[in-house]
Amino acid sequence: QVRLVESGGGLVQAGGSLRLSCAASGFSFDNYGLSWIRWAPGKGIEWVAWINSGGSSTNYAASVQGRFTISRDNAKNTLHLEMSSLKPEDTAKYYCAKDLLAGTSSPVRDGSHYYGTPRGPGTQVTVSS
Repeated sequence: QVRLVESGGGLVQAGGSLRLSCAASGFSFDNYGLSWIRWAPGKGIEWVAWINSGGSSTNYAASVQGRFTISRDNAKNTLHLEMSSLKPEDTAKYYCAKDLLAGTSSPVRDGSHYYGTPRGPGTQVTVSS
């Protein structure tokens, strides 16, 4: 079955950087687009970034555009999220999520879509002011 394990979170001061990783197994990794989503207490799931199956196309939420970079290593079945210029409002638990269908060309930006999708335990990112 689909298994996603996120890592790399931590506590960082505003303006700092972190690199998140997601190790995936249980599906044909290089056939699926992947997203990073985040969930903060008292808020709904927010879609953050997406990358297509081959890694040639990316999309970002306006709130992270220019600060975050999504990438993938299909040889290692791993997804990454480079986060810089972090802000306190970036504080959340971050999850990776796979597209429901193989070969999609654009992300589902509606966070509510991801409540029912497989995800791992997540990794906590806390940004102090």
